[in-house]
Amino acid sequence: MMKKLTIDEGSFRDPDARVAYLNNSVYRIVYPNGFEKFDFIKRILENKSISEYLIETEEVSQQEVKLLELDIDTNFKVFKHKKIDYISYPYEWSFHRLKDAALHHLNLHINLLKNDATLIDAYSYNIQFNNYSPIFIDLMSIKKYSEGEFWVGHKQFCESFLNPLVLKSKLGVNYNNWFKGNLEGINTGELSKLLKFRHMFSWNIFYNIFLLDYFEKKYKKNEDLKITKNKKLKKNYYLSILSNLVNFIGSLKPKKERSIWGEYSRDNTYDNEEKKNKHEFISNYFNKTKFNRVLDLGCNNGEYSKLALNSGCKSVIGLDYDLNAIDEAYLISKREKLNFLPLYFDVSNPSSNIGWRQKERKGFIERLNFDTVLALAFEHHLAIAKNIPLEDVINWITSLAPKGIIEFVPKNDVTIQSMMRLKGDIFPNYNLENFKRLLSNKTKITSEKIVSKSGRTLFCFEK
Repeated sequence: MMKKLTIDEGSFRDPDARVAYLNNSVYRIVYPNGFEKFDFIKRILENKSISEYLIETEEVSQQEVKLLELDIDTNFKVFKHKKIDYISYPYEWSFHRLKDAALHHLNLHINLLKNDATLIDAYSYNIQFNNYSPIFIDLMSIKKYSEGEFWVGHKQFCESFLNPLVLKSKLGVNYNNWFKGNLEGINTGELSKLLKFRHMFSWNIFYNIFLLDYFEKKYKKNEDLKITKNKKLKKNYYLSILSNLVNFIGSLKPKKERSIWGEYSRDNTYDNEEKKNKHEFISNYFNKTKFNRVLDLGCNNGEYSKLALNSGCKSVIGLDYDLNAIDEAYLISKREKLNFLPLYFDVSNPSSNIGWRQKERKGFIERLNFDTVLALAFEHHLAIAKNIPLEDVINWITSLAPKGIIEFVPKNDVTIQSMMRLKGDIFPNYNLENFKRLLSNKTKITSEKIVSKSGRTLFCFEK
């Protein structure tokens, strides 16, 4: 039975089009006022030097348009896009993923200008990832270039791409939670207050941050700051701005600090035999069922995500709150061309619905679509470190997918002993017997295995 077309309520900002979904397909429905741009974009899609940066797109025939059951009193033109496997947002990206997204955006813009086209905005939300590959999705932000026009998306690019990267690279401050609290990104005025005098000696920082902040302040004070029709930005200068940003952003590196779990995959409590036992149990689980989409909670650098892929699973979404580990996981995914999307995620403060009417950016729960979940050496970070009741932890993990593996870590394990060193043992109900009882209340335990001398135990479950 054919489902009804669903309009994406977060796509309202484009006056010329709306995004919609039907039967696992993604459509961009263009209104009559956007027809001229639609025809221009069709020609752009024929240019391979540009189309390689864009989401795979085709024009929908008028016969298929009729099947969408749109308003019969209005004419529409429709694009059909390849569906992104999992939508993610820039505040969930590690440094190198955001950096690659920024470079992708700039290189697309440069190629557009060389072909007498440009972009009307520059939000980082216009980029998505097919695992390790960035792709530009907002085709209706492409338009014809008018000689002498200014970069209207300059501020948007700075706040949602450049500023977060500079914040991390020059000051060592993670941008993710700040970005999550401000839909537009990192405010230029706020960043200017944090940067040091020495940072002014970088032309790109001076021009794109300090100078931009200066002009914004003048504009707000209604001082004599006007852009008249007589003022033009030559295309060569426009291209040089973008090219300078490509070179500058390409040179940025994250200012790292040692993190608690960044080295966990190489430095943990497992000896070689214990690690072998764990690998064998998980490999057997995945060899029995080749899952389409695996969720790996606390994925670290992706060790067990790779194991799932090597066992025949199609793709893995990895989540972890350690940004060093997530960044390493992204670089491994990119280097080895893995169907693996590692993202920043704090379970106790997850991505939520934000934006106008809380409809523009979807929360984690709204994006759930997993076949199985891995929660390895994970539950104690919630039950012990965060004081979340064990029953709540189990209920939440088992709600994420119909099947999965959960690793229980007992109190005598050195990791939990370290966690309880200051707070003491205030967890009388945290034990193996209670864990099994709670898990059995929600699911069917299909197998279990002790994999360490401390008593760490893996449980397979299904609902």
